[in-house]
Amino acid sequence: MTVSSSEQSTAVAMAKISGLYGVRGWVKLFSYTDPIDNILNYQGFYLKSPLGKWRSIRCINAKRHGKGIVAQFEAVNDRDQARLLIQSELWVAKSQLPTLAKNDYYWSELMGLRVENVEQDLLGTVTGFLETGAHDVLVVNQGKEEILIPYVMPEIIQSVDLENQVLVVDWQIEE
Repeated sequence: MTVSSSEQSTAVAMAKISGLYGVRGWVKLFSYTDPIDNILNYQGFYLKSPLGKWRSIRCINAKRHGKGIVAQFEAVNDRDQARLLIQSELWVAKSQLPTLAKNDYYWSELMGLRVENVEQDLLGTVTGFLETGAHDVLVVNQGKEEILIPYVMPEIIQSVDLENQVLVVDWQIEE
């Protein structure tokens, strides 16, 4: 079943299919959730292929296996069929996610935001995140370079405006 553009625009990436597990169509998942087995709490996945094709897919079995997650999907019955799913991402409708407290955001909501400092200088665009233990770090793309900005509210992260797609930081441009 195809996925409408409105469903795609409100979906959130939850995992990537990273490998094969066994001969009966099971695959290994690289879960984006924290903890990684939170992926097991979701149903009604969308599958996005590496070529950008979307379709609905139903997980019929999934479990924690060692340090990762393995899953089996409907109509994927052998290793050859499962191989076609490698590098595809699993997405869910944002409506399935828990509601967050004020000033808490899902990383997916921050991806692509324009980053400006308090002087209104454009620093770049959020392209990723790093987990460092102490706090998360924004990866901001400036074209050919990236800058790393600690995600510390309210000391560094001054405001997040999802409607206008801008994140304001107390951060200076290095000359």
